[in-house]
Amino acid sequence: MAQQKSGASGRILGLDVGARRIGIAVSDPLGITAQGLETLQRRNKRTDLAALEQVIREYAVREIVIGLPLRMSGAEGTQSGKMQLFAEDLRKRFRLPVHLWDERLTSAEANRLLRQTEISIEKRAKAVDRMAAVLILQGWMEAKRNSASGLRLPVLD
Repeated sequence: MAQQKSGASGRILGLDVGARRIGIAVSDPLGITAQGLETLQRRNKRTDLAALEQVIREYAVREIVIGLPLRMSGAEGTQSGKMQLFAEDLRKRFRLPVHLWDERLTSAEANRLLRQTEISIEKRAKAVDRMAAVLILQGWMEAKRNSASGLRLPVLD
């Protein structure tokens, strides 16, 4: 089991969790920028958590941010409930703070950004989850910085 004390050192892990894949992003050590990692092809809960544990250890992760899929109205649906349960599984397994962050439009934004590149449609499809994870993590970190400077933080956890 990966255990890391919450504090100033370590990185933040961002996850865009889907039924088939988990997009993964990690912050720099200062929590300023996010970079995408290899997308995880989901198999089963045990295998998925073991793969995430490896990432958590390799990058000395101290916090986790998971995209929370809300309806456009802001209401929670079935998928939101699944992410709440997934977040609780991660909290129990890794004993790290796990935050839920509104991910509305992140996949659409990821697709828009990737369409602007020269990347092939096939490669673009594989990169969307990773890019969505980067956008989720980057958004959460920016909101956290803004709250530290006196602006309201719209974190959902």
